[in-house]
Amino acid sequence: MVTQITLTTMAANNCKLAVHMNAGDGETSYTNNSAPQKIGITKSLHVLERAIEEMITDIGFPKVFKIADLGCSSGPNTLLVISHIIEKIEELRHKQKISRNSPEYEVFLSDLPGNDFNNLFKLLPDLYEKLDINNPSTKCFVSGLPGSFYGRLFPCNSLNLVYSSYSLHWLSQTPEGLESNKDNICIAETSPPEILEAYIKQHRKNFSTFLSSRGEEMVRGGRMVLTFVGGKLKDRASLKQDQTIQIFLLGKTLAEMVAEGMIKKADLHSFNLPVYPPSKEEVEEIIRNEGSFNLDKLEEFILPWEVYTGNANLDRYGWGKFITNFIRAFSEPTLAAHFGSSIMDEVYRRYEKKMVEAGPKEIPPFPNMLVSLTKK
Repeated sequence: MVTQITLTTMAANNCKLAVHMNAGDGETSYTNNSAPQKIGITKSLHVLERAIEEMITDIGFPKVFKIADLGCSSGPNTLLVISHIIEKIEELRHKQKISRNSPEYEVFLSDLPGNDFNNLFKLLPDLYEKLDINNPSTKCFVSGLPGSFYGRLFPCNSLNLVYSSYSLHWLSQTPEGLESNKDNICIAETSPPEILEAYIKQHRKNFSTFLSSRGEEMVRGGRMVLTFVGGKLKDRASLKQDQTIQIFLLGKTLAEMVAEGMIKKADLHSFNLPVYPPSKEEVEEIIRNEGSFNLDKLEEFILPWEVYTGNANLDRYGWGKFITNFIRAFSEPTLAAHFGSSIMDEVYRRYEKKMVEAGPKEIPPFPNMLVSLTKK
C-alpha cells in the first residue's frame, strides 16, 4: 500500500467554540469511552453501503475518490468507517469486473483545532494493515484537516463522499439570550420558553450552513451520510423522557457544588452546553428549505443500554461508572475550560453517584438520527 499522512490548516475557517473530546487513551479518554458511538455507527453501516452503491451507479469509479469524515474526533471509530468505505468500493469494483487499477483514495479527517489529531494518527497503522490484508494495491492518502464544518473546508466540486457521526448535535457556539436559564446547563423542564427557541434558532442556522457548505464542496451525485443524536425537545412534555436528563443531572451536580461554595454562582449561571438534538421533523424541514440535497433516507433508532455495554451483566455501580465515563469523555473539556480543571474529578465523582442512584431504568438511552443525502 502507498500511504501518506499530512496535516492541513484552513485559515479562512473561523471556529467560534473550541469543543473537543477527552484526549489520549486514558481511563476517561474518548478513545476508551466511545463504544456507544461505535454501536450506533455499526447499526447505520447498511445505509452507508447503500449510498455508496447508488453513488457508483450515478458517477462511476473516478480515478481518485475524495472522502471526508467531518467531526472525526480522536478515537478508532473514524478508521472503522473509512476502512469500511474503501472495502465496499473495492468490493463493487471487483463485482463489476473493472479491469483497470484500483482508484486512489484521498481521505480527509476533519475536526476542530483542539482535537487530538496526534492520537488519531497513531491509530493509522491499524487502518493500513487492515487494507493491506484485503487489497495490497490500494493507494490511500490521509490528511488531517483542522477547522469547523459550519463553514467551507474544501474547494468547490471536490468531494465524492462525506460522512459524519455523532458531531452535528454540537453547535458552533452557545446560543445567545440564555441568561434566564439559571441553574440549568441545557434545555430542561424548568427552562423558560425563550431558551428552547434560542437553541432551535442556533441549530437551524448551523445545520443550514453545514448543508450549504457541503453543497458547494461536493460533486453532483455525491453522497453524504450523517448520524447524530436526535431528540424531541420541541415537545416539552417529553423532556423527562429525553436523553437531556443525563446533562440535566450534570447541571444538578454543579448546582450542588455552588451551594457548597466550590463553584461560583455566576460561573454556573453563565454556562450552557452548546448541544441541541433535533427531531426528525426539524431535520427534514431544514434539508428541504436549504435545497442543496435530495433526502434519500431519514430514520431514528433507539438502542437499549445493554447493547452499548456489550450485554455485560453490570450492577448499578458498574453501570454508573460506564455512563459517567461516557458522559465525561465528551463533556469534560468544555466544562474544564469554563469552571477550571482542578474540580473535574470531584464533579464526575458526584455525578457518578447520581447515576448509580438513578440506575439505567431512570436514564433513557439517547435517540440516534440517521440521514442519507444526494447532492443535486
